[in-house]
Amino acid sequence: MSEAVIHADVAVIGAGSAGLVARRHALRSGAKRVLLIEGGPYGTTCARVGCMPSKLLIAAADAAEQLRSARMFGIEAGSVEIDGAAVMARVQRERDRFAGFAVESSEAIDASDRVRGWARFVGPRSLVVDTAEGSVRVEARAVVVATGSTPWVPPGLRGLGDRLLTSDSVFELPTLPRSLAVVGAGAIGLELGQAMHRLGVETMIFAKGSRMPLVSSEVMQGVARELFEASLALHLGVADVAGERLEGDRGVQLRWTGADGGAREAEFEYVLAATGRRSQLDRLDLGQAGVELDAEGRPTSWDLRTTQIADAPIFMAGDVTGVRTILHEASAEGRIAGSNAARHPDVRAHDRQVPLRIMFTDPNIAVVGEIPGDADERACAFGEVDFSNQGRARIIGHAHGRVRIYGRREGGEILGAEMIGPGAEHMAHLLAWSIEQGLSAQRAVEMPYYHPVVEEGLRTAFGELAKKCRA
Repeated sequence: MSEAVIHADVAVIGAGSAGLVARRHALRSGAKRVLLIEGGPYGTTCARVGCMPSKLLIAAADAAEQLRSARMFGIEAGSVEIDGAAVMARVQRERDRFAGFAVESSEAIDASDRVRGWARFVGPRSLVVDTAEGSVRVEARAVVVATGSTPWVPPGLRGLGDRLLTSDSVFELPTLPRSLAVVGAGAIGLELGQAMHRLGVETMIFAKGSRMPLVSSEVMQGVARELFEASLALHLGVADVAGERLEGDRGVQLRWTGADGGAREAEFEYVLAATGRRSQLDRLDLGQAGVELDAEGRPTSWDLRTTQIADAPIFMAGDVTGVRTILHEASAEGRIAGSNAARHPDVRAHDRQVPLRIMFTDPNIAVVGEIPGDADERACAFGEVDFSNQGRARIIGHAHGRVRIYGRREGGEILGAEMIGPGAEHMAHLLAWSIEQGLSAQRAVEMPYYHPVVEEGLRTAFGELAKKCRA
């Protein structure tokens, strides 16, 4: 029996955020038929296991913390009782609602334009998709790879069975654990670790490195470490982290070497591996498409502005790139990849948006734009504000953190910012929009600022920066 063959203008591998956007924009850019291929569950990483469930857990933790901190305002809220099962039930209920919208978007696509199965390349424009009913061959003029990422687990934790959690599985817990070791102090590890701690879970966070996520300057590193080490059991600079599954329901025995070189151990009900994610490329056999790969199986050439892999009729978008692994960037790459795949070989470069990264801890950490390195000190200047004395921050009881804004000495053009403090998730957007518009520090000072708001702190930093720049 001959193998079934499907012909398409564009084949999109992956039905996540980048893939769905790529499909839509390929059609808008003239492709007559776009085939969507997905081997895993429908629903985006953001909705199922990322942005949305993590923020739901953080929201519950913030509510508990607000009750505990009410005393500073003269309010006695009594003891804080946390129903772990109810917390997780709401997380899962709302998570399923958000994910359901993404599932509906995929299932609304005509069945003839969808294939459920795992795709692999057999040529630059040829795929074989292994489905439940057998193999299907796909011939396309161009292909978009949007296969996303998957959690990576260090070897020392891989034998923990059902006591090992990842950022994909932690939200399936029926209730909050009694104790939790979080291995990894990046954005995901700190967000989930702080949330669990505030929800009454005995939590310890471990990291091999000694640096805090997102911020790069030593001043901001110091602020971040001081704030988070004061409120969390945060162990940085550790080594040899490994776990052993204990008999029965006793959990995990975790062992590690501390920053001082001493051996340590402790028992936890669960271990959460928040040690990063890896691009899902293994199944694709990209080498069969004539793509040059590095030692890790990744394309050696990928263009951020076109999303094209070398000069192949293959485009890559979303978390699979490993570059800007955030939803709004995945959507942007999906737009570029879909339109370029439809127009191939008429591939066009697109300007990318100002980089914007936010960590939803308390306090927020955010980084916007480009942060100058030491070599740029003569061409760049900075202005900053300490939020310990900022009016609105003191009013709301969150008087901590710092904002540092960078700009060009010649002209005062705003280049980027590092932010730690209350409302940084919102102020970061103002900075991103200002940079997109080419605003100068001098002009930013003249913008309207209501009183009293935390954004007044930005005016202070802008003012200091403006004094150091030549208009």
